[in-house]
Amino acid sequence: MTESLQQIINGISLGSIYALIALGYTMIYGVLRFINFAHGDVFMIGAFVGFYLTPFIHRMFGGSVILVGVVVVLCAMAICSLLGIIIEKVAYRPLRSRPKLTILITAIGVSLFLEYGGQLIFGPDPKLFPTLIPSLTVFESQGVILNVNSLIVMATAFILMLILRFIVFKTKMGTAMRAVSYSHQAASLMGINIDTVVTTVFAIGSSLAAAAAILYASVYPSINPLMGIFPGLKAFIAAVLGGIGNLYGAALGGLIIGLIETFVTGYISSTYRDAIVFSILIFILLLKPSGIMGRFEAEKV
Repeated sequence: MTESLQQIINGISLGSIYALIALGYTMIYGVLRFINFAHGDVFMIGAFVGFYLTPFIHRMFGGSVILVGVVVVLCAMAICSLLGIIIEKVAYRPLRSRPKLTILITAIGVSLFLEYGGQLIFGPDPKLFPTLIPSLTVFESQGVILNVNSLIVMATAFILMLILRFIVFKTKMGTAMRAVSYSHQAASLMGINIDTVVTTVFAIGSSLAAAAAILYASVYPSINPLMGIFPGLKAFIAAVLGGIGNLYGAALGGLIIGLIETFVTGYISSTYRDAIVFSILIFILLLKPSGIMGRFEAEKV
């Protein structure tokens, strides 16, 4: 029981990171109906932004660990938001009227460009991410340990999810996002600027990926230009599992994938964790393609 509780804490912490990345996938799919496979590489860029900014910000703000961490996260979110906007305007917007397969191939091309561009700029060797969160124990009882890392990861992810929920369901831009998700044509007839909405969605999704990258690198401090591949794919699986296009489903799917991966590592073998997670994608597509919280939509052909 003690070990299970510890694995649950670890799984929720990891799943919170996957959930943040998955929300970016599901938001973009919701308004454009395609998978942005470059999203995992935006996550990687966010980690490197944090890597290079942390020493500079630390010198500016001194020994205030919380302030340094908050500023690093906000800066990474801002820079990756700008990157997401550039990707959307340069790579995706000119192809919006083209077949979805064209956009999908372009997304893969953007992903490869970021990965190998990252190797050229940052170097292929792994780098040690600076310590943002002190490794302190908050709670310990009968072998169950809750450290500062896990607590901050879960709290930050929860706060960002609440902010996202507020934006989507309580603001005019959120209403416009939901209208565009329902129908581009109807939203345009109602006076909604489709380009502005899509740009905003890319900015928000990319900023969540950046926040997830800082949290991930704080827990797993080795970063490299290919680090976004597996977290990105697992977050995509989480989005599909929860119901692609459904915000609550993406968050739930991220938590489930995090828990499954942690329990497989703890009770079976870390060798099989990726294989089991990827097999979930096959099963969910065979048994319930719409996901846990998704709805089946008939498509005209």
